[in-house]
Amino acid sequence: MHLVRNSLKYVSWKDYKAVTADLKGVYQAPTEAQARENLTALSQKWQAKYPLVAKCWEDNWANIATFFDYPNDIRKAIYTTNAVESLNSVIRRVIKKRNVFPTDDSVFKVIWLAMKDASKNGQCRFKTGNWR
Repeated sequence: MHLVRNSLKYVSWKDYKAVTADLKGVYQAPTEAQARENLTALSQKWQAKYPLVAKCWEDNWANIATFFDYPNDIRKAIYTTNAVESLNSVIRRVIKKRNVFPTDDSVFKVIWLAMKDASKNGQCRFKTGNWR
């Protein structure tokens, strides 16, 4: 998701929706080969106007390629980082309330309780689909 945001900062608002749709074709492709084809199409379509968009993805392709090794449910959780960011904010909030912890175990207990409370209250709902 951060790569998508980074790519879109070079795009004007006029073309934002079209470029976003083309980028979706890359990171939501079912296979790495299909994603590579979609990236090539994106590059050909937008190279003249926004050369840095495709270059950003091509420069990071070795890291992106491993993304396609995961099942679709896990990939969706990876590229939608809201759940992770929400959980991090819950943990940060709990730790800031208590400046001093007597032991390392007390830190782990506070974090675990915060996570449990957040999931119970619906603050951090994680859709796991068919994860195993």
